[in-house]
Amino acid sequence: MMDASNAIGRQPGFFVTFEGGEGSGKTTQISRLAAHLRSQGESVCQTREPGGTPAADVLRDIILSGKVKELGVETEALLFAAARRDHIEGVILPALSRQEVVLCDRFHDSTRVYQGSKAGLEPSTLSVIEAATLDGVLPDLTVILDIPAVKGLERAALRRGQEKADRFESEGIELHEQRRAAFLAIAAREPHRCMVVDAARDMNSIEVEIRAIVLERLACKRRDSTTGGRA
Repeated sequence: MMDASNAIGRQPGFFVTFEGGEGSGKTTQISRLAAHLRSQGESVCQTREPGGTPAADVLRDIILSGKVKELGVETEALLFAAARRDHIEGVILPALSRQEVVLCDRFHDSTRVYQGSKAGLEPSTLSVIEAATLDGVLPDLTVILDIPAVKGLERAALRRGQEKADRFESEGIELHEQRRAAFLAIAAREPHRCMVVDAARDMNSIEVEIRAIVLERLACKRRDSTTGGRA
């Protein structure tokens, strides 16, 4: 893996990713944060993965349908990588170059967790794919919304109503808990980038906590860019 502590913050703008298990409330919190930032005069790019561009959205539909599962974890990881590279070049980098705040629902940590971890993709293979795909583009901040798998899946079921669960939502509780642990392990390894938020609470409390840390980190990056990193 690339050294995130050296790479974060190099690009212009401000890049925030949201990670977590199914039903953790990422989409809701991104929408609330985006609305607040816009009310404060910020230019915000709100996006998601897999997806975000026409080509990446096509790949999203294929991946979430489960049609590629039988092809193996490496092929699936490469499809995610193709979607991510197109998304980075077509959406994320242009928005950052315009000094916008980019809020992204999932990014490279989801690949680490869903295709790495217990899924079977070798760490060395994952590292090569990740380095080539990201090419140095890393989040300034990653918000990990942590919630017990049972509660998250209950929320996801309520959200989709009569719609069929996608392939990830359909998987067993044990696997979801393993993924939860994998997200927390990433946060423990990269505390400079990741903040863990208790997502089992009410949405308003979560919103207030996320807003506070995002505004603090955004102000810090802008201050550092003005002073050249000097205190």
